[in-house]
Amino acid sequence: MSVPVLVMLGLGLWGLDRGGMWRDEAVTFQVARRSVPQIWHLLHSVDAVHGLYYLLMHAVLTLHPSEAALRLPSVCGAAATAGFVAALGVRLGRPRVGLWAGLLYAVTPLGGYYAQEGRSYALVAAGAAGATLLLVGALRSPRPARWGAYAGAVAVTCLLHELAVVLLLAHAATLAAARVPWRVWRGWACAAGAAFLVLLPLALVSHAQSAQVAWLAVPGAGSAEHLLREFTGPAELVVAPYLVLIAVALRPSPRLRRVEPSLPAVALPLMVLPPAALFAVSRVVPLYDERYVLYALAGAPLLAAAGADRLAGAVAGLWRARSRRSGAAIGDHPLGQLFAPLVGVLAIALVLTWQLPLLRQDRVPAGRPDNLATVATAAVRVLRPGEPVLFLPSIGRRSALAYPEAFRGVRDVALALPGPASGTLYGVETGPQELRRRLARLDHVWVVTERFALRPGWYPRDPTERVKLAVVDEEFVPREEIIRRGATVRLFVRRPPADSFGRPELP
Repeated sequence: MSVPVLVMLGLGLWGLDRGGMWRDEAVTFQVARRSVPQIWHLLHSVDAVHGLYYLLMHAVLTLHPSEAALRLPSVCGAAATAGFVAALGVRLGRPRVGLWAGLLYAVTPLGGYYAQEGRSYALVAAGAAGATLLLVGALRSPRPARWGAYAGAVAVTCLLHELAVVLLLAHAATLAAARVPWRVWRGWACAAGAAFLVLLPLALVSHAQSAQVAWLAVPGAGSAEHLLREFTGPAELVVAPYLVLIAVALRPSPRLRRVEPSLPAVALPLMVLPPAALFAVSRVVPLYDERYVLYALAGAPLLAAAGADRLAGAVAGLWRARSRRSGAAIGDHPLGQLFAPLVGVLAIALVLTWQLPLLRQDRVPAGRPDNLATVATAAVRVLRPGEPVLFLPSIGRRSALAYPEAFRGVRDVALALPGPASGTLYGVETGPQELRRRLARLDHVWVVTERFALRPGWYPRDPTERVKLAVVDEEFVPREEIIRRGATVRLFVRRPPADSFGRPELP
């Protein structure tokens, strides 16, 4: 169905170059511009889970390294997902179900948010929706070639992000609900096993890098409620009707025996089981984050569209009965057949209009956790070639890696080996003693500081970071400050001998 694809493309391209990358996008941007051997070197120590995505983005950014190009694959992934959702609605329901489901996916703010994110999640969602469509096709005609295509789609999806493997749990529930014969279970198990074997080396490597997700917290009831609102659309006037339509779709009803599973048997496990599984695992090892289950969003519009189709069918039945009693045949007229789809499209247009402020908010730099472009703008105003710069902590170097032209020619005081050469994201810094010697030769230094590093209670574990804090505090005084969202750029000058025992405040 082309209409949902075009709508998702339009919404995805709207405001695509919003004028700044946030920190996760900046990682994609700077890693993807490395050579393939340098990317491979990096994956041995960090970010193995994103390895395939980085290689894909390397090809994209080699053609045109820009912020719009960084996000364009996600736009295409979101558009493909809308198309796959529409195709599932047509296959499991009827054309109007597919149209409504695809459009609902396209106008949901959560899908639009990640459609403009320079990370892998929209592509993972496309892979999961495509794999689900292939599963439905394989259940209709369980030939080896269909199972092979399904296995390939699942494998690629999981290589884009390994936690997508939970999708197999949803697909197993679909098979159980459809009561498929043993030969179908066998074909699915072989396909799922093949995909898992492809994923296994990545899982082993990324397990050794699990410290990267140490920041994740144990999700609570509030996380589940928030995710439900994100799946339906967070606006109050959208949530309630959406949930009513899902409830209508889930009402049991007698139906003819089919080769394929019912729409609820496909959509409900897809929407519920991946988040539920990560919620359960996260009680022991926190692994849940909203973006890791973005692909589960596809189930919600399918259920809502199926519920709307049921209601439309009931209304049409009453209309036809009343028409026959009155001697008219309005219900069978071609215009009558178009009435329900048009009403549904108009209702979705109202949903889009109501949620437009949310979509607009996501398309400005303030819609992301931070904006490294503001730090670069501040730096280009004050930094000149040869100026000494200290990043506190070292991850503050990401603004320089994302926008190197703003820091061109400056002297990175603490850096010993750059990221591409060291196989790290932000480079390897010198040891504490060498850093003290380097700072002792300076009469001034520009410090790019992350906001959390300015808190009085922040105490880094790394000895080099502690030396930065101690030397700057004891031997320098602040002279100039530029505050930007997410970071601060400060000029420190060496403390005069007469002030060696004071700690003057910033003027």
